[in-house]
Amino acid sequence: MSFLNLNEEMKRLLLVLTLLISAISFAQEDAEKAQLLAMKKANNFVYEGNTLLNEDNFVSAEMEYRKALSQQASTKAGAYNLGTSYITKGNFDEALYRLQQAANLSTSKEEKHSAFHNIGNILMQNKKCKEAVEAYKNALRNDPTDDETRYNLGLAKECAKQQQDQEDKNQDQDKQDENKENEDKEDKQDQNEKQDENKENEGDNDKNQDKNEEGEQDDKKEGDDEKDENGKPKDEKQDKSDKGEDDKKEQQQPKPQQGQLSPQQIKNLLEAMNNQEQKVQEKINAEKQKGVKVKTEKDW
Repeated sequence: MSFLNLNEEMKRLLLVLTLLISAISFAQEDAEKAQLLAMKKANNFVYEGNTLLNEDNFVSAEMEYRKALSQQASTKAGAYNLGTSYITKGNFDEALYRLQQAANLSTSKEEKHSAFHNIGNILMQNKKCKEAVEAYKNALRNDPTDDETRYNLGLAKECAKQQQDQEDKNQDQDKQDENKENEDKEDKQDQNEKQDENKENEGDNDKNQDKNEEGEQDDKKEGDDEKDENGKPKDEKQDKSDKGEDDKKEQQQPKPQQGQLSPQQIKNLLEAMNNQEQKVQEKINAEKQKGVKVKTEKDW
C-alpha cells in the first residue's frame, strides 16, 4: 500500500469519528434539554398543586402533583407535597408511601429530615410506635438540633415500651390459656377413661349378675323337678306317705278293750316278770354260795 492511500484511509476514519462524536453530543444535548423541559413542567405542576392546595382544592391539587410525578418521577417536591396533602385528609397509608418516596429521592439533609419527621408522625397515628422510633432517629441523624423531633422520639419510645409490655403480657396470658386448655383436655381425657373403665366394670357386673341369675334359674329348675304335679316337694310328699303308712299300721293293730291289757302291755309285763325272776334266781345262787337257806315261796 502506498503512502498516499494510507493518508486517505486515515482521513476517512477521522471523519467517521468526528461524525459519531458530533451525533453523541447532539443526543446528549437533546436528552439534557428534554430532562430540563420535563423538570420545568414537573415544577410547574407542583406549583399549580401548591396553589390549589392552599385554596383547599385537594382533589385538583392531587391531580397536579400526580402530573408532576408522571412527568418526572424523580421530582421530590411533588412526592413530598403530595404526601403531606394526604396527611391533612387522613389518608395515612398513601401519605406514608409518598413521603418514603420523597425521602429516597431527597439529596439534602434538610429534605430528608422533613420527610422522616413526617413519616414518624404518620406511624404514630397508626400506633406503630416501634417503627416511629426508627423514623425519628433517621430525622435526627439529618438534623440533630430539631427539638420537636427529639420530643416526638421520646413519646415514641414510651409508646413502644408500653406496647412491648402489653405484648409480653398477652403472650403470657396466651401461654396460660394454652396450659389451661391442655389441662382441661387431660382432665376430660381422664374422665372419659374413667367412664370407659366404669362401663367395663358395669359390663362385668352385668355378666356376673346374668350368671348368678342363670344359676338361680338352674337351681329353681332343679327344685321344680323335685316337685310333684301339684307344685309340692316330692320329699315332703314322701315323708307324708311314710307317716301315713305308720299311722295305717297302728290303725290295723287291734285296740285293747276296756278292762283288758293290750298285747304290748302284756309283752312289757312278761319282760318285767322275767327280769324279776332272773334277779331272784341270782339272789338264790348267791345265798347258796354262803350256805344260807332262803325261802322260795312268798308270804301271803
